[in-house]
Amino acid sequence: MRSETLDSVIGAIGRTPLVRLDRLTSHYGVDGTILAKLDYLNPGGSKKDRAAMGVIQSAKASGALRPGQTVVELTSGNMGTGLAIVCGQMGHPFIAVMSRGNTPERAVMMQALGADVVLVDQAPGSNPGEVSGADLDLVEARTMEIVAERGAFRADQFEHFGNPASHRDGTALEFWEQSGGTITAFADFVGSGGTLAGMSVGLQAFDPSIRCFAVEPHSAAVIAGETVTDPNHPIQGGGYARPDLSFLDGLSLSGTVKITGADAIAVARDLARLEGIFAGYSAGANAAAALELLEGELAGETIGIVICDTGLKYLSTPLFRAPTKDETAS
Repeated sequence: MRSETLDSVIGAIGRTPLVRLDRLTSHYGVDGTILAKLDYLNPGGSKKDRAAMGVIQSAKASGALRPGQTVVELTSGNMGTGLAIVCGQMGHPFIAVMSRGNTPERAVMMQALGADVVLVDQAPGSNPGEVSGADLDLVEARTMEIVAERGAFRADQFEHFGNPASHRDGTALEFWEQSGGTITAFADFVGSGGTLAGMSVGLQAFDPSIRCFAVEPHSAAVIAGETVTDPNHPIQGGGYARPDLSFLDGLSLSGTVKITGADAIAVARDLARLEGIFAGYSAGANAAAALELLEGELAGETIGIVICDTGLKYLSTPLFRAPTKDETAS
C-alpha cells in the first residue's frame, strides 16, 4: 500500500480543485463557462501560499536565503500568511509588515502561525478598510527599515521571480490539465501581478490564442492607462494604482476589465449564495470580470479565474453583512 501522508503542510499547497460556476452564469444569464480555481483551499487560505513557497524555495536553492535567516515582507495578509507557514516549516523567523487598513483577522492569523506582525498606520486621507497605493508606500518604507535593521532576506513579492514562476509552473499547468485544455481566456485582479504574469506565460505556452485580462478597480485603472479618480476602494489585496509592475512588462495581454467595489461585493455574495464558495473581495472582482467578458466580447467562451482567498479573512468588514453607521460614514 502506497503512503499518502505528507512530510509537512507545505506539501498540501497547490493542486486545488477547478469548479464550473454554472449556477452563477445561469443567474446572470450569460453565455459561456467560468472555471474557478479554489485556491482559498490552500493551507493559508489563499493563492499566495503558492507564491510564498516559490519565493522561499528559489531563494534557498540560490543561496540568497541563508539557513536560519530572518525573512521580511510587506503584505496585505495573504502573502504574509503563506510566508508564515513556509518559513515556519523551513526554519526561518518571519516578520510581516502590514497596513492597518487591512483586516485584523489577517494579523491574528499570521501571529498564530508564528509570525511577528508590524502594523503601519494609514496615510492621511485613506479610508479604514481600504488600502491605497499611498498606504502601501508607507508599508514599503517600514519594510526596508526592518530588513536593514535585522540583516534579513526580503521576500519581495513585487519583484522576486519565484512569485510568477509558481503560477507559470503550477497553477497554469493545473488549469490546463483540469480543464482538459478547454480554457480560452483568463482574468485576474492585479496586486503584484504575479498571478496574471505567470498564468499568461504558462497558459499561452499551451495555446498562444488564450486571451488574458488584467482586472482593476474602476476608479484606479492605471494598467488601462486611465487617470486615477479615487485610489480608495474596498477590494483588498490589489488595485494599488501602480503602473510600473515589473511582472507585467512584455506580457501579451488582451485588455483590462474595470470593476467597481460594489460589483465585487455583490458577486462575492453570489458566489457564496449560489455556488457555496465563501471567498473574499478579489474573488468577487475576478468573477464579476468574467461575467462582464461573457456578456460582451468573449460570449460563449471558457474563462478561468482564481478564487484568491477565503471570506473568513473579511468577517470584520461589510462584505457579508450590512455596514455599520461608522463604515457608511467613511
